[in-house]
Amino acid sequence: MFGPRWRRRVRPAWLTALGTRPASDHWGFDRGTPVDRYYIAQFLAEHRGDIHGRVLEVRDSEYTDRFGAGVIAREVLDIDAANPRATIVADLAANVPGERCDCFILTQTLQFVYNVRAAVMNARGLLCPGGVLLATMPAVRRIAPRPGLDADYWRFTRASCTRLFGDVFGADAVSVRTYGNVYAATAFLRGMALEELSRRKLDRHDPYFPVIIAVRAERW
Repeated sequence: MFGPRWRRRVRPAWLTALGTRPASDHWGFDRGTPVDRYYIAQFLAEHRGDIHGRVLEVRDSEYTDRFGAGVIAREVLDIDAANPRATIVADLAANVPGERCDCFILTQTLQFVYNVRAAVMNARGLLCPGGVLLATMPAVRRIAPRPGLDADYWRFTRASCTRLFGDVFGADAVSVRTYGNVYAATAFLRGMALEELSRRKLDRHDPYFPVIIAVRAERW
């Protein structure tokens, strides 16, 4: 009835096994280490030489403590005044103090800032001359349960980050790299943890299927 060209297609076993619910609703934290954290750590380890002097981070100083060398002061930026670790209480997209740090570690934050260009301009303003911004942004990830559907605004690409940070810092002051591949992106969306995955496969980076975009930008 379907004609001579019709052939019954066998559904792949891996497709049959996929459900409509993720393995984790918390990026894999409840199973181990989230995939994006693996790539963030790689990026910061590659640039640990920049993490020195007065170092600023958002919400806490986790990555400063882990990767910093020669850190003389730890600063923490948060919009929430109730955070006891915060030394700067401010909205990154609004007014922030100028020339405050030698390195600003800004990981997985800009997707929650609607006026993202203003945030990048203020991030530059927080740096002393010669200071370095180390930023990561999601290319793919689930919508955050908190703050939720109304305040998770953006996903990024290599092209958008090259343009955005280049316009603010100058093209020659910015380098952009992608981390991840279709294996990693699929696992991350499904909430699988690093400990459940092949490191060999995770370490093969495909610019057409990034999990995170990483930017190093220097204030000249």
